[in-house]
Amino acid sequence: QVQFVESGGGSVQPGGSLRLSCQVSGITLDNNIIGWFRQAPEKEREGVACISGSDGGTYYAHSVKGRFTISRDNAENTVSLQMNNLSPEDTAAYYCAIDLFGLCNTWSSWGQGTQVTVSS
Repeated sequence: QVQFVESGGGSVQPGGSLRLSCQVSGITLDNNIIGWFRQAPEKEREGVACISGSDGGTYYAHSVKGRFTISRDNAENTVSLQMNNLSPEDTAAYYCAIDLFGLCNTWSSWGQGTQVTVSS
């Protein structure tokens, strides 16, 4: 059974940084594309970043490009999201999940999420 356990969320001031981590079990990263999506109240779900387990290719949403970095450790079966220069618009629950079609917008089997709150 696939499981994702996200951690690392919290409250931070604008301009601050957070690093999210996702421990994956039940699958190997080598054969999957894993990503982070976020969900804020009254907003559409947004695919933030995705990474290929086979070649490390990445995708970033325009809203986070240049500020967020996704990485993976296939040996540890973890995927991380380094978030810098955070803004209030980044406030959301962040989820780690399988990117079903390689488009970073359709998901399967996500975890419980971790909340990120950016405010002054």
